[in-house]
Amino acid sequence: MNEKVRHLRQEYAQSTLDDGAIELNPFYQFKKWFEEALNAELPEPHAMNLATVSENGRPSSRIVLLRNFDTSGFDFFTNYESKKGHDMLKNPQVALNFFWQQIERQVRIEGKIEKLSKEESDAYFLSRPTASQIGAWASAQSKPISNRSELEMQVDSFTEKFAKQQIQRPPHWGGYKIIPDYFEFWQGRPSRLHDRIAYSLQNMEWTVTRLNP
Repeated sequence: MNEKVRHLRQEYAQSTLDDGAIELNPFYQFKKWFEEALNAELPEPHAMNLATVSENGRPSSRIVLLRNFDTSGFDFFTNYESKKGHDMLKNPQVALNFFWQQIERQVRIEGKIEKLSKEESDAYFLSRPTASQIGAWASAQSKPISNRSELEMQVDSFTEKFAKQQIQRPPHWGGYKIIPDYFEFWQGRPSRLHDRIAYSLQNMEWTVTRLNP
């Protein structure tokens, strides 16, 4: 084993997660923590690890960006024909992970995915920078490509095509909402005795449980 890796240690001692101070609704607890992450000026606090499982049972994960959340769920946007898009089509069960290292916090979320409406996807797409709109047309996400030049040629082609017209959302691109049935809030504590509070949706009500670290 690499000795440098073996001896890496980080002691966590910034805060606590006390049972009497948490919200009874996990969406409100997430909102509280997310606002604290924003106030701490963390780099990309909306970056979240999205884990999916293929129809063959093979898991994969990647970082995507949260674009909206409320008590209905967590929204992000991507190419429907990407690897994750195909996974979610076959298996709608997904997991999210937010890791805010600087404030020693982690949030795990599990639930079911569903597509956002065309109107919601259109509205968000039109709010994106032009270069990002072009990129959504130019990239056949997750598909093989011979070299970088091929992608750049696609970008140039679509840039020319849309030079004098409003860029509409491509049919293969849009939004998803994750509808949670499980949350876990993790607060780093000394000696790896971390605080872990889990919320599980049972009979349309949230139950709260403290877990061993």
